[in-house]
Amino acid sequence: MQSFVDAAEKQFGRVDVLLANAGLMPLSPLEAAKVDEWEQMIDVNLKGVLYGIAAVLPKFRAQGGGHVISLASVAAHTVFANSAVYSATKFGVWAVMEGLRQEVGEDIRATVISPGAVSTELTSKITHADSAESAEDLYSVAIDADAVARAISYAIDQPADTDINEIVLRPTAQSL
Repeated sequence: MQSFVDAAEKQFGRVDVLLANAGLMPLSPLEAAKVDEWEQMIDVNLKGVLYGIAAVLPKFRAQGGGHVISLASVAAHTVFANSAVYSATKFGVWAVMEGLRQEVGEDIRATVISPGAVSTELTSKITHADSAESAEDLYSVAIDADAVARAISYAIDQPADTDINEIVLRPTAQSL
């Protein structure tokens, strides 16, 4: 992440926004003990956000402003069966972003976006058969990724004195 942020700063002169959007969702019941998948989710979903913040925050401080946007999930707010570890990582993202918001003061903005079912490749990586089937059912009402992009754009487009702290969006047909 540090190399990425440094390269962006070198090419563009500064970094104004960090969008932490990487995530994995290999759902499974805890009883399946897919420890390798748990570790991978923690590394990508939670540590990835932390590494991004660590890379960009000193630059934002030095330039007197910036905006960190991270993608959590509705699973940060509602735990679904077979999503305990995924939900934990996404709640962790939510908690980190709320902590960041409180720590950075008025010059740096912090936004967490929690999408529901969005058409992505997330469900294709679920190795537990029953969990994959449940996810496919939920994702049958998925919205296009453009909806999330519009939410990101909305948060960025606000004036510097306005911090959109949290956006939760989901398909109108998604009940949870």
